[in-house]
Amino acid sequence: MRTILITSIAFLAFAFHGVAQDAREISDKSSKVIEFEAMEMATNLYIYDNKGNSRERQVAVATRKFGDVTKTLMRFLSPADVQGTSILIYDYEDKADDMWVYLPSMRRTRRIVTTEKGKSFMGSEFTNADMSRPNLDDFTYTLLGEETINGKICWKVEALTKSREMESEYGFKRRVSYIEKSTYLIQKSELYDRTDKLNKVMTLGDYRKQSNGLYFSYQMEMKNVQSNRRSEMKVKSFQLGSKLNENSFAVSSLEK
Repeated sequence: MRTILITSIAFLAFAFHGVAQDAREISDKSSKVIEFEAMEMATNLYIYDNKGNSRERQVAVATRKFGDVTKTLMRFLSPADVQGTSILIYDYEDKADDMWVYLPSMRRTRRIVTTEKGKSFMGSEFTNADMSRPNLDDFTYTLLGEETINGKICWKVEALTKSREMESEYGFKRRVSYIEKSTYLIQKSELYDRTDKLNKVMTLGDYRKQSNGLYFSYQMEMKNVQSNRRSEMKVKSFQLGSKLNENSFAVSSLEK
């Protein structure tokens, strides 16, 4: 793009760099306001087909942080066809998550490989990757402006996956999130597929502030706008902290 010209280029470069940094910072803060070191909850997963027919699944979830690893255990309680199915997630700070699933019908535990993380979570519109916190370094961020969602002024932040491998792992090419400015809580996220067509819309609601000052969403919906299927998670009970020890989050515990 001699003294004035160079100064202008430097100013513009700084300005664009600042915007990119701001978008990432917003995303980072948004992640931290819902980051719990330990909790337990009971939740219902509702799965709706494109005709409105529904299935319901009850799930018990426990999360606890050990060192720099956050471990999450999910056990399906009903109905009978999924009862006993368990999923274990190790969410690391600086590398890809580890995931395992125990299938009682096969009486064995297997690792969920990277190529499966972007696929359906237990037949729902959520993916396996949705069950853990995304790694910020897997995306580049752009601040697209502001928009009002449900009366709340939000930043509009785009997160673009850095590679085809990341697209496969997360199940989308880019995500546009609407993050409330006053709280940093995500109100809605739009997920675009590899052809850059809108594929899914996730909405979060019924945020409740906990005693530690952080928020938790008691209701989350994922709608597939291409197939007209949708899934919803509703939290029935929630508590801070967990009495489970680290052995309870061991891979070997899934089969017990």
